[in-house]
Amino acid sequence: MTETGQTAQRPDAPRIDVARIEAAVLELLKAIGEDPTRSGLEQTPRRVARAYSEFFAGVGVDALEHLADGIDLEGNTGELVIVRDIHFRSMCEHHLLPFIGVAHLAYLPGDRIVGLGNLVRVVETLSARPQLQERLTDEIADALNDGLEARGVVVVMDASHGCVTARGSQQISSTTVTVASRGELADSVQRAAVLGLMAPTAPDFIGGRNG
Repeated sequence: MTETGQTAQRPDAPRIDVARIEAAVLELLKAIGEDPTRSGLEQTPRRVARAYSEFFAGVGVDALEHLADGIDLEGNTGELVIVRDIHFRSMCEHHLLPFIGVAHLAYLPGDRIVGLGNLVRVVETLSARPQLQERLTDEIADALNDGLEARGVVVVMDASHGCVTARGSQQISSTTVTVASRGELADSVQRAAVLGLMAPTAPDFIGGRNG
């Protein structure tokens, strides 16, 4: 971690080139037939570059760093840990439109647990890059499984996609649910019990993905 509390990027991680983004947005505005010098668009390239710096801040960042400092259970086996309704925003890599929703996480601790805020930061880091919801769900599950050496993990994500709500069929009420499970919680019976606790108002997710 850095002195500001932000997770450091790997030395070889790509840096966000703000000037290049501004230039690209300028060309995009010209390409759609707009006048980028008019008052309403004059600052748009700068604003988009700043927004993209936030949207893609997780590129090259190792989410496992958030799980490095845990609390030793001193030989005891931890009970189930569930964190529900973690709000997240990511960018679909197909159209660079946002998908926004909630994540529910559960894990069976091995030898240690981690602060609950660290689980949220894992979601935030992995979301802040061009993503597919299916892959994002798997990446979060893998991070918890590997970073905590958990005995079992379940991740459920429920999100509304801009590429579905704002273009094409424009299904404004449609959401997408994805599930990933690992270890002991990949068992269908165990997973069903956990899903009932994680999202009691959600549909039956027993058919979700296993790992």
